Amino acid sequence: MTTTRALLGSAAGLGLAAGLATAATAAELTVATVNNGDMIRMQELSSRWEEETGNTINWVVLEENTLRQRVTQDIATGGGQFDVLTIGNYEVPIWAEQDWLAPLDNLPDDYNVDDILPSIREALSVDGTLYALPFYGESAMVMYRSDLAEEAGVEIPDSPTWSEIRTAAEAMTDTESGTYGICLRGKPGWGENMAFLTAMANSYGARWFDTDWQAQFDSEEWQATLTDYLEMMNEYGPPGAAANGFNENLSLFQQGKCGIWIDATVAASFVTDPEDSQVADGVEFAQFPNREGVDNHGNWLWSWNLAIPASSEQVDVATDFITWATSQEYTQMVAEDEGWRAAPPGTRTSLYENSDYQEAAPFAEMTLQSMNAVDTQSPSVQETPYTGAQFVAIPEFQGIGTAVGQQFSAALAGQVDASQALDNAQRSTQREIDRAGYTSN
Repeated sequence: MTTTRALLGSAAGLGLAAGLATAATAAELTVATVNNGDMIRMQELSSRWEEETGNTINWVVLEENTLRQRVTQDIATGGGQFDVLTIGNYEVPIWAEQDWLAPLDNLPDDYNVDDILPSIREALSVDGTLYALPFYGESAMVMYRSDLAEEAGVEIPDSPTWSEIRTAAEAMTDTESGTYGICLRGKPGWGENMAFLTAMANSYGARWFDTDWQAQFDSEEWQATLTDYLEMMNEYGPPGAAANGFNENLSLFQQGKCGIWIDATVAASFVTDPEDSQVADGVEFAQFPNREGVDNHGNWLWSWNLAIPASSEQVDVATDFITWATSQEYTQMVAEDEGWRAAPPGTRTSLYENSDYQEAAPFAEMTLQSMNAVDTQSPSVQETPYTGAQFVAIPEFQGIGTAVGQQFSAALAGQVDASQALDNAQRSTQREIDRAGYTSN
């Protein structure tokens, strides 16, 4: 592949010729991305790629649910609004099978594809071909304030149960001072509250469907999952939690308002950042909890990735940008600017072999351990007809998962009780899965 960077490099030192080459090859990419901290940092650093190549970027930065709606609608209709999409490992194989994404089968040798963590590389490939490059990867874990735990006289072990988490949350709650024992996602969406609740359900031994594609929200495991979640949040969580997603809970934790936060491992670098987090010095980490007797700690695997829609007319330039933004050199750039703790996690083996990163990031070992423990082929201890981790890897899950998330968020807001929310989820999910032809009914 002849990249824009190579073209400009060959013209270096030729004066006017270099200027003409820049003008001739300059392009504007439209990049859709999510409004989280790592992506905002990438947006800021991308000016260096623009200066190096002469190209420019038009950024479309959106809240997570809105981003998913916009890019899904655009790519499904061939709208062609974007040259680069920020999408998850849920979408990549599904969209690649539809020929909606450009294959990334001609990457530069120095990109070092073999350095990508095997679990992430496999999740982004179809028949051995990559269709997206990972910007960062994550599992999920417990983040908690060790000072509050010590004051409350409780200990959170490295591998806690949900009962131990609940006991700690109760002891760490002090509503008079505005400190809540636990913060969990409540905002509805298949990738918002249902990412967390599916992981929690997995850790309780639940599953979305049995092997005959019958919905399982009427099971004891789902009843226990939702009941315990609602009780913890209503008794020890912050007010208005039904509107809180990843970013909202991150802000609450950084402000010292949460004793325990269970969420994506990528949050660790932000809650330990002394410039943004008031509790940076007192954060400890533990494995995602499990229910007593269930050998499953959440089974969460996610990556935010950069992909190129097949409809883009600037595939070469877009490829140059996404290889730059996901390269080892980009990681080094972040480290030089903001320290190794801020390096995008969860994508490259070399990062976890780097002694500077290990020293700067006390969460590195727990992150890698959590990601390596994920088995996307068997998300539940019960047999399932689907793969995935904190999602079900079928095209219909976007709609089904969001509908269920709305029911569970309504239960958190007190609009329905747990039994009614589960009943509504059972009926709506079974109706949609029957309609999609997964069952013989």
